[in-house]
Amino acid sequence: MVLLHKSNAVHPPPSAPAVFRQDLFLGSNREVKLPAMKDKVRKGGGRNQVKTDAINAPAGDDAVDIKQDEGTAFPVKIQGAGVETFELQVNAFWLVQDAIMALLSRNEVCPRSNLSLALAGTTLDPLAELQSLKGLKAGALIRLVEEPYTFHSARHHLARVVELLRASGPHDALREGRSPSVLETLTHTPDSSLPNGKSLKRSLSNTKGESASQDGAPPDYLLPGSSERPLMALLPHSSQPEAPSYLKDMSLSCWHPPPGHRRLQGDFMYITVVTMEGRHCDITSCPKGFFLNRSTEDIFDPRPAQSSPVCHCLTDLLCHISPTFKQAFSTLKNRPQQPSVEAMPTPYHTLCWLGPPCASRAHKNTFSRLGVDDHAAAQAPDWNEELQAARDLPQGSLDERLQRDKTLLQVNSAFVRTVMQGAETVVDGFVDPVNGNPEDPAFLWSGLFMSQGATSSVFGGERGRRAAQRLELKAIQAYSDLEGLQGLHTLPTAIVDYRGVRLSAQGLAPGFESSEQDQKDSPASRGLLYGVNAGPQESAHRRRLLSLLAHAAKNLSIQRHVVVAPKGHKVPLFTSVDAQGLLGADGRFYLLDVFRSFPADANFCPEGKTQSQTVNGDEETSKSCKEDDEERDGNGKEGWPENYQGVSGLPKSFPHGLCRLRPELVQAFTQHKHCQFTQRVKEKMEENGGFEECATACDSRATDAVRAACRDVGSVSDIIFEMRFNPNVFSPGISFPPTESASTNLQEKLLREAAAFIITHQIPAFLQYCLQSNEAPMDGASLKQALHQRGINLRYLGHVVKAICQSEHKERLRHIMRSTISEIFIRSARRVFNHFLQGVDVPSLSAAVTHFLGCLLVHHFMPAPVGEDAKKKSKRRGRGAGASESTPWSMLTGSELWNLVCQDAAETYGISDSLGSGPNHLVEHYGLQKVSLLREFCLKTGVQLRLKDYILDNHNKAPMSPDDVLNIFPIVKHIEMPTVDASRAYRAAQISIEKGLLDKAHEQLKEAAYLYGRVCDDMDVDACYCNSMLAKVAFLQGKAAEARSVQLKSVVISERLLGFDHPNTIQQYALLGVYAYAGGETTLAQKCLLRARLLMLTVHGEDHPYAATLDSCLGLVLTEDQTGQFLKNALKLNTSFFGPTDLHTALSHHLLAQWMCSKGDYRSAMTHEKESFSAFTSLFGEDHSQTRCSKEFLGTITKQAVKVERTLRQAGSDSAEQAVECLTPTSDTILEQMVLVTGIRRITRSDRFQDYKQKHLERKAAAAKELGFKLPIWPLNSHLVGKEEKSSDKESGSGNGGMEAEKKDSESQQQQPQEATSAESGAGALANGHAAEHEKTDGEADREVTDAGVQAVNEGGVQSASGLKNGELNRDMDTIPSPSVLTSKLTWADVVSKSSTGTGSKAVNGVDSVTANGAAEE
Repeated sequence: MVLLHKSNAVHPPPSAPAVFRQDLFLGSNREVKLPAMKDKVRKGGGRNQVKTDAINAPAGDDAVDIKQDEGTAFPVKIQGAGVETFELQVNAFWLVQDAIMALLSRNEVCPRSNLSLALAGTTLDPLAELQSLKGLKAGALIRLVEEPYTFHSARHHLARVVELLRASGPHDALREGRSPSVLETLTHTPDSSLPNGKSLKRSLSNTKGESASQDGAPPDYLLPGSSERPLMALLPHSSQPEAPSYLKDMSLSCWHPPPGHRRLQGDFMYITVVTMEGRHCDITSCPKGFFLNRSTEDIFDPRPAQSSPVCHCLTDLLCHISPTFKQAFSTLKNRPQQPSVEAMPTPYHTLCWLGPPCASRAHKNTFSRLGVDDHAAAQAPDWNEELQAARDLPQGSLDERLQRDKTLLQVNSAFVRTVMQGAETVVDGFVDPVNGNPEDPAFLWSGLFMSQGATSSVFGGERGRRAAQRLELKAIQAYSDLEGLQGLHTLPTAIVDYRGVRLSAQGLAPGFESSEQDQKDSPASRGLLYGVNAGPQESAHRRRLLSLLAHAAKNLSIQRHVVVAPKGHKVPLFTSVDAQGLLGADGRFYLLDVFRSFPADANFCPEGKTQSQTVNGDEETSKSCKEDDEERDGNGKEGWPENYQGVSGLPKSFPHGLCRLRPELVQAFTQHKHCQFTQRVKEKMEENGGFEECATACDSRATDAVRAACRDVGSVSDIIFEMRFNPNVFSPGISFPPTESASTNLQEKLLREAAAFIITHQIPAFLQYCLQSNEAPMDGASLKQALHQRGINLRYLGHVVKAICQSEHKERLRHIMRSTISEIFIRSARRVFNHFLQGVDVPSLSAAVTHFLGCLLVHHFMPAPVGEDAKKKSKRRGRGAGASESTPWSMLTGSELWNLVCQDAAETYGISDSLGSGPNHLVEHYGLQKVSLLREFCLKTGVQLRLKDYILDNHNKAPMSPDDVLNIFPIVKHIEMPTVDASRAYRAAQISIEKGLLDKAHEQLKEAAYLYGRVCDDMDVDACYCNSMLAKVAFLQGKAAEARSVQLKSVVISERLLGFDHPNTIQQYALLGVYAYAGGETTLAQKCLLRARLLMLTVHGEDHPYAATLDSCLGLVLTEDQTGQFLKNALKLNTSFFGPTDLHTALSHHLLAQWMCSKGDYRSAMTHEKESFSAFTSLFGEDHSQTRCSKEFLGTITKQAVKVERTLRQAGSDSAEQAVECLTPTSDTILEQMVLVTGIRRITRSDRFQDYKQKHLERKAAAAKELGFKLPIWPLNSHLVGKEEKSSDKESGSGNGGMEAEKKDSESQQQQPQEATSAESGAGALANGHAAEHEKTDGEADREVTDAGVQAVNEGGVQSASGLKNGELNRDMDTIPSPSVLTSKLTWADVVSKSSTGTGSKAVNGVDSVTANGAAEE
């Protein structure tokens, strides 16, 4: 195991959730009882609820006692080292050093360090596992032992003390450019603080008596229709109480370092401290600890002062010296323990584009002269050796694999941090290049080799260089992700963009050994075993390398092919032509230069380069080449669809020559080809006598059909379906021998088909998904993710715009058009900005950035004359204006900048007139917000602005000053280290969800969340997605407290890893609002939903389908006056995006009708419920339970309206106001509606998959009857929506999948067998969470609930756990009625017209029994 070079960062180990049990690994599917605390959860009180709401411990009966199972947690007692005895939860699989790190993070121990553990008088080995220690059991007493200091450990202890005393304020993360977590400040209110210091986030005790409304109405800028977008509301700018002052100053003494004779007596450091009382003290650091010496400013006397103790911890000595320090430090020690998910450092830097309102420090840095912040290492780390040694760790057992994954993550995280520091150091000019090439300077810094890379006219100059660096990183990621390929290595690599410069950073390569053959050649080829320039050679090392490359090529769909080397000999390749395989001095095989590993994109290959450059001297081959050329010059090349170029304008040239297909596109195209293959095989067999006859016959008809299908679809094999691609086809300067002619022609055809597949299939499929989903992309990041998941490169953004313009649903896709135009504009502006920064000197960076932003975002921006500004500033500073008046960057005008941006957009995306002549064109024609453009620009360039409201419409004044630009941070792209076992458990849970096995999925998700915690301490995007899915499953099982607790963690992880304003964070906040409302926390639910709406308005604006989702939820939880505004806006948005007959719109009509009933406006309620009933009838048919219930509710409204009219006529208006009864929905009803609106649960109708399943079961039953045995009864409603709709769900960047509400004529519902339960046969849940009148027995209803439970979570297609989607639970499903409704004879109108303050237990999600109206349950 390789230790990190920076081991002074002490972090607590991953804490295992208390609910983890060994049966999670054994795949146990034991039945889980529902929590018995449901009543208290819904009412918002009780001690159980407080206990179960810790952010790391899921609640309910599942939080079982640990017992003494192996591999689980148990408590031990800690004593010694001057701390009071306390209890610590440890895990048997921990090493002793893991337990020590957990101790060092505890308030009782911090900031002590240099400690060891002793059991029964024996010091424990730090590398020993706890489960291997004899005598260690639950309740055992472990003593802390203070170890003597070394100079290094003494400095480390001093750094820990300084870190503790630098009390982290709310803006520390912002100053460092890291995205903060705002949830704590959102949930923390004075009323919610408990006597023990716990906040609302960690306790629910205040929810019982809270009112149903927030303390105040939402601010005006959050109301529908508001155009105000204040940035000040995004982050907490009112600072928390100032940190107490501990010391006036603490620095290294003027007598430091110790002289030689004192070093020989053990003195490490001399520290000077000025206490708050004004006392000056000199402290000596020695092996035993710290003591007060007799030195003063004038006299050096290192002897210990009288009555000065020697304290192992520096803070103990400071408490002895200063009473003020003792009091303040005691307060610091007693502060509430921060949850690990908030305290744990993130492995990678997540940029926050807004900084604190105050650019300067809130308090002076009193510890800056201690030298503990210096990161200079005595020896530069060997990043390659650390990474390869981590990869070579054993993987035999689960613990070994988890330790390997964790070590890889730690090494890569430290590598990326160093790359960020190196980029700043190199670009800022603090490092001299090691070569003499000014065009491509190379730098060595802290074990990194950093360079820009050489430009090549073949690849397209500067843009080609950047593309090569990006593709190299992607290819290294692809090779690193291959499982079972341990012998092939790649160098640690990252690319970083800083101040307009892109640098490639790699660990230093090991010395390369030479084979016997190489020793006869030039030294330049030493160690080269594979590649075009390797030459013919034969050795055991080469054979081993070729076998590894062949295995990798199979997994990456790379075809083995032959090229002609520059020297004329043939070279067989398993990679791109540039790749080189070498044997390092460490005995490992390395693969370098893999940037062309992916297939070429034929859509962007120039006509001259799309021809196979086959080389042969024979006349026959030359003749065939001419024939091929003539064929190409004819009606089109083989592989392109008919009239493809005329319709799409492709193929065409691109600014760089490295356009490659994405791996996702290759996978999707292969699946598409496989569907064609199976269809062709079936057709061929049908032509030759039928499928069954050909399959059972002993002749060659079946084989011939397969061979013919292979030829038709372009399979590289004649006997099986196999799709592989040659990465060197369409690459300039590469020649193939004549024997490769047929293969090359086939590859050209396949690549043209794959390129056309993007235009003809993938882009239309993406737009179709956006038409049906309310979670379509909101910003550039989510748009990029959605496109990449379908294999669509961002260079196709112009074609996305073209497809939207040609679509008949152009108006319904305006939010996608808005995001796409924004992405085109910002990406083009970034390229111009990168070039713009190259002409700016360092002192003018802030002014140049503000000038550029003014020209970019302010229409007709006319900057003030630079000379006058300089004169004004020079008068203040007392010096004349210098030569800075005529800087080139200051001469840039808004019109010139827009011309440059439009020119780049036209060259890159084929967009000419779409951007207009200024930013106002984007605002007027596409509805873009300048604030959103500013956010996107800062996130893509690393610029951090001061948190303030900017005016972006004044063309006479700059929108910001140079002081508003706080920093420019490096943007790093790096390798993502996989968490194999956690991802496998996560995928297994998704499969279980598809099958409807919620109990099993719940266990698997808890296992996955536990494994993520062990590897990355939950600081991983996939861990966020996993926890979000776990919360949904728990909620659908009736465990609202557990769902809330897990969702809290998901929100914090999303804020810290993706960004406080990332679209996924918005959706996580919305889900938290639902779970909070389920627990009776109405105020918290309102805050979460309002926070989500605030972020939504800033990121995209109000004109988005997900804004309708948020408005519907807000309309359900806010007070009466505000409800109508939000519900009406939700209806307007849903009607605009989905049409009048869509499920979203029908639900909005129903919610409005419900609200109007509560206001007594039955006439308007009837109008909206009629629209809802019409939509449900169109969608599901008249026999669907949803339609029947809407019909009954409409009848109830009609009766109530007639009653009101009769009362008005009989008694007059005055008395009528007193007599009118309002139908008020219960909290259970509101919760069910929020669950439907947010997509946690869906409504669907019977589909082809269900029909097929019904017929299949009927056939099995008939066969079983004939054979004389009985089959088990399978509930038909336990199956989910058809697989053919799965792909539409893969684009969601959040926890919810897309809703597939197809606008087709509803099919007649299939009659289900009597034995099987069916949600369609009577007890389907409704938009309001209730059902129509039923005539089922209690036993039938109970059985229906049990069977219906498995369909509560919808299908979320299986995926790689790389963050491409985050565990979408939701596919269209049959909703589950509340048990009280199943057993009740009352209609919805009877239930809802009663008082909503019933005393019965409330259903969290329709799982446990409730009485909604307070009456006794039947």
